[in-house]
Amino acid sequence: MEIITIPVTAFAQNCRIVICKQTRQAAVIDPGGDVEKIIAELAKHSLKLQCILLTHGHLDHVGAAKILAEHFAVDIVGPQQDELFWFDALPMQAQMFGFAPVTPFYPQHWLNDGDIFPLGELRFEIRHCPGHTPGHIVFYEAKQQLVIVGDVIFKGSVGRTDFPKGDAQQLLASIKQQILTLPDETKILSGHGPDTKVVAERISNPFIRGKFG
Repeated sequence: MEIITIPVTAFAQNCRIVICKQTRQAAVIDPGGDVEKIIAELAKHSLKLQCILLTHGHLDHVGAAKILAEHFAVDIVGPQQDELFWFDALPMQAQMFGFAPVTPFYPQHWLNDGDIFPLGELRFEIRHCPGHTPGHIVFYEAKQQLVIVGDVIFKGSVGRTDFPKGDAQQLLASIKQQILTLPDETKILSGHGPDTKVVAERISNPFIRGKFG
């Protein structure tokens, strides 16, 4: 696997281009904006885009999804269907976050907990992690020992729960059940900020340390 990280928008959201080395097939995960930068990076590496994958429906993670999908004639896939209301609310989000006006759009395919999403020879297990938003999912690739987590957990922090339908206790339960159960050396690729590892967050993350026996 190869991963190209492109920070996009004023929120410095980590858009990821995930590439299967064997097939050169690629997916873009959470294209929040700056569509020209993403297209240029795909062209630079001569990649064949297969789909757009989304962890959740916040605008800083989905803002360029529709344009990219139409440009490359690919589907938008994920998150889980409980996220529908955030896609309905895209115009409100644009106003709230200071983005240009956006009309609602929707994924062609929703994903559910336990689904396996293939990309070339890669196999991503879908884990439903509500709390930051109700339909939030993460993408776990066991052989590659990494998980792409959107805004569930960060290095030394966790996702906000003060947005509509956020739930702090639910978020902590998701982290306990879906992230901290992964092998210690699993690399965590978050939607903002630097990468980390499961063992580091289990030991030192002040938002979760001591909360789980």
